[in-house]
Amino acid sequence: MEIFMALLKAFLIGGVICLLAQVVLDFTKLTMARILVLLVIAGAALAAFGLYQPFAEWAGAGAAVPLSGFGSAMIEGVKKAIDEQGWVGILTGPFTAAAAGTGLAVICGIVAALVSKPREK
Repeated sequence: MEIFMALLKAFLIGGVICLLAQVVLDFTKLTMARILVLLVIAGAALAAFGLYQPFAEWAGAGAAVPLSGFGSAMIEGVKKAIDEQGWVGILTGPFTAAAAGTGLAVICGIVAALVSKPREK
């Protein structure tokens, strides 16, 4: 029952984040790309002030999977890299922290391109 509740909470929290993004899309003139960037910036800003980590621990994957989790991961990577490497960590931290997710996205994109049949619209 405990795993069901964790999955339900993750689903609901992720859904609320996506719902908020959809509301912004529907009621403003912002494009989808700008809303996605806003989600990354919001996650990064909350992580910079130490607010995203407690939320992510409570919400589980519901907070880690959306793009706000990507922004938070980048900031956490910067913090860790600054501690280890000094100011050079500002440049290397986000790439190290986000490398696995970005690499997986690239690989999935390549596989999708190889298996799909593109056609002209």
